Amino acid sequence: MKNKETYKAISLFTGAGGMDIGVSQSGFEILTCIEIDPNACATLRENIKRSNSDTKVIEGDIRKVSPLALMHDLGLKPGDLDLLCGGPPCQSFSQIGKRGSLSDERGLLLFEMVRFAEIFQPKALLIEQVKGLLNAPDEHDLKGGVFKKLIDQLEALDYVPKWRVINAAQYGVPQLRERVFIIATKKPNGFQFPNPSHIREKDSHSLFSLTPFVTVGDVLTGLDSPNKVNGHIPEDSHLDITPEGDRFRINGVPEGGHLASQVHLPIEQRKGLTKKDTTKFKRLSRTAPSNTLRCGEIFFHPIEDRYLTPREYMRIHGYPDNYVLCGPIRGRSGSVRNLDQHRQVANSVPPPVAKALSSAIIKTLKEKILITNA
Repeated sequence: MKNKETYKAISLFTGAGGMDIGVSQSGFEILTCIEIDPNACATLRENIKRSNSDTKVIEGDIRKVSPLALMHDLGLKPGDLDLLCGGPPCQSFSQIGKRGSLSDERGLLLFEMVRFAEIFQPKALLIEQVKGLLNAPDEHDLKGGVFKKLIDQLEALDYVPKWRVINAAQYGVPQLRERVFIIATKKPNGFQFPNPSHIREKDSHSLFSLTPFVTVGDVLTGLDSPNKVNGHIPEDSHLDITPEGDRFRINGVPEGGHLASQVHLPIEQRKGLTKKDTTKFKRLSRTAPSNTLRCGEIFFHPIEDRYLTPREYMRIHGYPDNYVLCGPIRGRSGSVRNLDQHRQVANSVPPPVAKALSSAIIKTLKEKILITNA
């Protein structure tokens, strides 16, 4: 029977490696990861070097990567790979923005998971996406058509897909982050999603209840004051890059509040914010999980007049402290080509969620081996 060191995985759309951390912690060996963003690739290479891993990073457009050639390079045959995992770009399915679905070329990248699965025939697939995928219209404007197309294509490859919307806070991440996860294994399918380990505080008082949600205060405890901007990015990414203008604007916003609702503050401080701007100039609370970390904004510290640092974002996302980020730390939101450190974290899968799911996949694979050898 296989031991945990022999399970092999390939990671697509790897980003900063959040999913890969959890997958590796559960017992998989990541053979190769594919990512187009140069800063994320720098992050991956640095952590691979530090861990003495043999993982190969392929930097570039996944559409130009031949899965057949990669399989040959890795010395694998169809069916040898245990897990193909990835979180394709989600902007075209997101509930925020234009939601271009398949009319946005980023939406088509979802089906790269199928293209690779067709060649490698892995024993299992793990796919992460925003909830909007479930209702995204296809090219005929059929609601939910994209998701149905994905499921149909996986079933045509003899997989049995299962899916669930998972809140990261239910698996020990101090963040209210809902994403849909699709797990597909070859027939017969015995996969079961792992039960949550955490629950909201108000629901945690029965005799057999789960552990209460982890809070922002729980994970920020123990961090020293961040470094100030001095032209040098510290290795731990614990850097305060808050512009003075934003320090002024967040001043007076209570813990857990947002600036737009503070109607008692001067108009020049609130400026053009509206009632809908509930996440802009948002200060987190130490007594609750964070809102979903997003790419467009940086949340503020619960009690200090500054942005959260990338290291604080990493703790809120469930990254280990020995993991490092590479690339710039930008002080303001905006559209830029390459990922800065805050967005590398916000774009990624929380490692504890990936670990819980991939551990359940390994359990399923072991059970299949036992059935086969019986």
